[in-house]
Amino acid sequence: MESTKRSLVKTISWRITGSLATFIISYLIIGNIAVSGTIALIQVTFNTILYFIHERIWNKISWGKIGEL
Repeated sequence: MESTKRSLVKTISWRITGSLATFIISYLIIGNIAVSGTIALIQVTFNTILYFIHERIWNKISWGKIGEL
């Protein structure tokens, strides 16, 4: 088990890594910094919302939780 602070730092570092990767890939394909930045911003926003929804759905599923079937 890890601390909430550690999980939060890992989440933030992963989000930065993913957004940077999106920016670099977009820039390599498109060649435009502004458009690549916009794509990365949309990606971070969309994925954050999608992750939250994903977590809420999994929170309702009891499979694999300690003490539950």
